[in-house]
Amino acid sequence: MTKPDPTPNDPAETHERIGFGQALRVWAKIGALGFGGPAGQIALMHRELVEKRKWISEPRFLHALNYCMLLPGPEAQQLAVYIGWLLHRTRGGIVAGVLFVLPGALVLGLLGWLYVVHGSAPLVAALFFGLKAAVLAIVIEAVLRIGKRALKTRFLATVAGLSFVAIYALHVPFPLIVLGAGLLGWIAYRISPDWLPASQASADGEDERYVIDRMLASGAAPHTRPSWRKGLWTSAVGLVLWLLPVALAGWWLGRDHVIAREGVFFSQAAVVTFGGAYAVLAYVAQRAVEDFGWLRPHEMIDGLALAETTPGPLIMVLQFVGFVAAYRNPGALDPMFAALLGAALTTWVTFVPSFLFIFVGAPYVEKLRQRRGLQAALSTITAAVVGVILNLAVWFALHTIFRATIAWQWGPLTLDRPDWTSLEPGAAVLALAALIAMLRFKIGMGWTLAASGLVGALYYTARHV
Repeated sequence: MTKPDPTPNDPAETHERIGFGQALRVWAKIGALGFGGPAGQIALMHRELVEKRKWISEPRFLHALNYCMLLPGPEAQQLAVYIGWLLHRTRGGIVAGVLFVLPGALVLGLLGWLYVVHGSAPLVAALFFGLKAAVLAIVIEAVLRIGKRALKTRFLATVAGLSFVAIYALHVPFPLIVLGAGLLGWIAYRISPDWLPASQASADGEDERYVIDRMLASGAAPHTRPSWRKGLWTSAVGLVLWLLPVALAGWWLGRDHVIAREGVFFSQAAVVTFGGAYAVLAYVAQRAVEDFGWLRPHEMIDGLALAETTPGPLIMVLQFVGFVAAYRNPGALDPMFAALLGAALTTWVTFVPSFLFIFVGAPYVEKLRQRRGLQAALSTITAAVVGVILNLAVWFALHTIFRATIAWQWGPLTLDRPDWTSLEPGAAVLALAALIAMLRFKIGMGWTLAASGLVGALYYTARHV
């Protein structure tokens, strides 16, 4: 008897059609186009995985994002690992996470080599001038896109506004904002559930229009069920993979060698720094420049500028720190060889913990997804995240369109406002054009970045020749 053709709604068949090779190509695309820091990268994944390909539903995407926002480390990369794990188990999470980081690591490695050999070359500045303007447009689009879907009630919109004021004007630490938002959401659920969207006031079901949701509804994803034995085994393997290279560096080069110290320091930073990339960078800049003397202050700023305009997580700037620090202090090693080792070890200990956090914690997060009070708390955290992304958009605008800012203080509020005499009109026009291209004419991110980079390089060269 001939087997009937599968229907489009067959969960198993739909899952089969998203083969590992197809997913690999999509993750490679996301990694290569992942400009704009976490805001731009989250918006890119939302566009590709929720809207365009319908791999994961909006509530489940936000649920995963909320968990990643609670973790130390790069939340956008952790979100990629989470979704890759949902789709293709551990190997899917590894591929998604590695491809999210690899393009930026390669580009930043090349730029690091150019930097230490040739200095801050004008060619590099020209190439990235236009990209910065496009990145600003990407971040603004992310605020609009995610805000439209997350702020479905006045209560959530108010939380987003308060979150923005808290982080931008009052400089409240991000973990406190997350905890406060979660507590507000839980209280709102208890006293007035109508403050929350209807889908959050009750347990969410699976949305059969999306591949991952169909997989879970049909029981085709047993790896999402929590197991304490599997969790212990995963933790043991992850800790060995994470810390073994650090121990080998100390044994080979000595504990006082800069590469061994980088392994220890950045391993600590991976677990104690919450609040996204900018919180991590503030901590690392202070220790690397002031305490260790690995870099000069302007070198840290140059590294941040390079990392902001390369694909991948903004936290990739730590690779630049590891590269330059080892190049400046190679010991008995060849300087360039030491730089490569320092960059590789720094990158390893920065990102391996992210895989560990997801592979161990995600099954339990999936199990808790149906808890109504938890869903209310997480939906409120999502609203707070919108305010944080808006803060990033404002910060990026001030540092892209203006060459300088002016501090303004009123009572407990401390704001950076633009210095209008330092306006860069070319950057402003490029950012506006990129935003119109994406929002009005629906031009893809890749084409927008390429066009902005080319036009920006020509403009920058003409201005500085």
